[in-house]
Amino acid sequence: MVSLMSLWLPILLSAVVVFLVSAVIHMVLTYHRSDVERLPGEDEVMAALRAVAAPPGDYVLPYAGSPAAMKDPAYVEKVKRGPVAFLTVFPPIPSGQPAMGGQLAQWFVYCLVVSVFAGYIASRALNAGDPGGEVLRFAGTTAFAGYALGLLQSSIWWKRKWSSTLKSMFDGLIYALLTGGMFAWLWPGA
Repeated sequence: MVSLMSLWLPILLSAVVVFLVSAVIHMVLTYHRSDVERLPGEDEVMAALRAVAAPPGDYVLPYAGSPAAMKDPAYVEKVKRGPVAFLTVFPPIPSGQPAMGGQLAQWFVYCLVVSVFAGYIASRALNAGDPGGEVLRFAGTTAFAGYALGLLQSSIWWKRKWSSTLKSMFDGLIYALLTGGMFAWLWPGA
């Protein structure tokens, strides 16, 4: 076993590298641009949401509220007529430009958390001086679980486009390989 504290450098560097590579993926590369599309009647839908003063939150249309209500003929008819939608409402942005500082900070903390778990699993499974391939396997697999596997639920339950989920999982594979590579490079006794 290896002390988790002895892995502070690969934990920190892997989080920094993933953070920077994710910025390149989303700001420079173009393959995520098709993940979302313009809603027909966008202006009318936005006006309708403003008119009802929908507060920030997650919504489903139509809303049943209970299993018994899902059997109500009026609810069943609404579902049949459609559309059925899952909607997340954000608060208005006074400047007109999204301020992403808070989200970027949360993303970096998330990268650190994934790296800590990758380090923990590898530190329990391996010893100092173990081969880099083994370190990559344990740390990278754990990082892949953290960055990618939970994304499948969005397509299974929330009907997110499978192409968007698979592209994000591909990103997760890149992040996992980078994380595993950092741990393999900086593994004690390597």
